[in-house]
Amino acid sequence: MMEELLAKLSDCIEFGKINKVSPYPPNMKDMDGADEITKQLLDGGMSADDILQKGLVIGMEKVGVKFRENKVFVPQVLMSAKAMDAAMAHLKPIFAESSSSRKGTFIIGTVEGDLHDIGKNLVAMMVEGNGYEVIDLGVDVKAEKFIEAADAHPGAVLALSALLTTTMENMKQITKAIKEHNSAIQICIGGAPITQEFCDQIGADSYNPDPQGVVEFLNAKSA
Repeated sequence: MMEELLAKLSDCIEFGKINKVSPYPPNMKDMDGADEITKQLLDGGMSADDILQKGLVIGMEKVGVKFRENKVFVPQVLMSAKAMDAAMAHLKPIFAESSSSRKGTFIIGTVEGDLHDIGKNLVAMMVEGNGYEVIDLGVDVKAEKFIEAADAHPGAVLALSALLTTTMENMKQITKAIKEHNSAIQICIGGAPITQEFCDQIGADSYNPDPQGVVEFLNAKSA
């Protein structure tokens, strides 16, 4: 019974079924969504960690791979994000009492001068769905704010996003400032104009063209 519910929860995340009243996706109309199923699993005695790892993470991984392969697009991924949020609303209070169940901390922000956040939000959602605590600093984030957050969360990985070629220079300066402050801080970068060559040039630790790549980098690091 519980295994069946976990499989259903994974499907809800993969296909973006938020709750019973949600009309999307049409083929899951009037069925329980991520909201109801997460509550049923908790009421049945399953741990929040098991629900996360055996239900939500599996659904998010499927979404991540599909997105990378252009089998789903941003609107579908955003529906998965909403389903994820509905499930996490039940789990976050439990995780707040015990941080040991999180794989690590991930701090993300769009760099100074850049106000784009869809890519950043997709990465944040995908990373959270894979079991990490995510601290989202928002957009137009200066070097000082990244450094402050990194100091407050030792061992956290920082992620810098930029969508404009004009703000790539800011990404370079921010990376330099962070590394000068503490060279041990791991920095991921991403965004439409970013390349592996640029990553190597500015001294960042990881470049990934899609959210699933960020998850794989973090998982390899925490393994």
